[in-house]
Amino acid sequence: MSDATKDEGRTGDGTRAVRAGLPEPVKHEPTLPGPVFAAHFHLPGEVTGPYLYGRDDNPTWTLLERAVSELEAPGQEDVETLVFASGMAAISAVLFSQLRAGDAVVLPSDGYQVLPLVGAQLEAYGIEVRTAPTAGDAQLDVLDGARLLWIESPSNPGLDVCDIRRLAEAAHARGALVAVDNTLATPLGQRPLALGADFSVASGTKQLTGHGDVLLGYVTGRDAEAMATVRRWRKIVGAISGPMESWLAHRSIATLQLRVDRQNATALAVAEALRRRPEVSGLRYPGLPDDPAHKIAAQQMRRYGCVVSFTLPTRARAERFLAALRLVEDATSFGGVRSTAERRRRWGGDAVPEGFIRMSVGAEDPEDLVADVLRALDESAG
Repeated sequence: MSDATKDEGRTGDGTRAVRAGLPEPVKHEPTLPGPVFAAHFHLPGEVTGPYLYGRDDNPTWTLLERAVSELEAPGQEDVETLVFASGMAAISAVLFSQLRAGDAVVLPSDGYQVLPLVGAQLEAYGIEVRTAPTAGDAQLDVLDGARLLWIESPSNPGLDVCDIRRLAEAAHARGALVAVDNTLATPLGQRPLALGADFSVASGTKQLTGHGDVLLGYVTGRDAEAMATVRRWRKIVGAISGPMESWLAHRSIATLQLRVDRQNATALAVAEALRRRPEVSGLRYPGLPDDPAHKIAAQQMRRYGCVVSFTLPTRARAERFLAALRLVEDATSFGGVRSTAERRRRWGGDAVPEGFIRMSVGAEDPEDLVADVLRALDESAG
């Protein structure tokens, strides 16, 4: 972590995560109130006050949204967060609330595999969709005249990184808005708003909540007018998070710093072990000093994430490797306390080799996890 990217406030990440979004203490009340299950609220007389109907707002959302805002933009009172039913609900809310027929949007060509489906829907609404890879800031080449630039850095699953500040400055100079998918980095790894983005968007399903039991998404932004349109979209579509999911997410954020630090350190250990294996190619982890993305990542990221990607020689070898693992579950998604890995090509949506593995490093003991991975590589060689 460089000095330039250290938190400028006095409060550390662990302290902030533990206390983020908590209400003022009230005698005999819980420190974190339980979920509020309510479709409607008492509303006599004129329509005033914050809680009117369950699709519009909920006290449990409010606390979670404050917590995420505190993590994404510490000490920034003008920042607002809106929570959604999933990461894709949050992504869709930004794209479909900010774009109109005749607009152009720039998407990463190597981003999350559902983005091409979103792009096709945008085109059906008369929106021009341009794509370029994340690496090398290639999106700059197709930016002129665009209404919105969508950045995914690090990219999923290839783990390429772009210079967010450079892209944001160029986009704003051309009159474009900038949204950054911050799912893989989390707010403790990267703060897109501080790098110039208008929106920080993420799937809270992943490392933010970290236990593989919650579907959630969020949008954080500073511009009140832009966020009002996102809020209006949420109201229209009804893509809202349930109170139980919101409460579980808020509870889980308290351990975010503990989980992130452990998982990031272990991910680096796994990557370093993999780099010594001759059958492994295409190894990517932004925290490795010789990774192609490391130089830029070190300038804008405070932590490098829990995902490691690499390629084994064949599909069969990759499948044998996954089957041989004992501490790593063969499952999709990432960011959980239990390590997972998958042969990503099985979904058909990513331009990766048949033997490409995306591994999400959990909170197991580093020595145990590294030993399991190396043993599985040995056993799968036959």
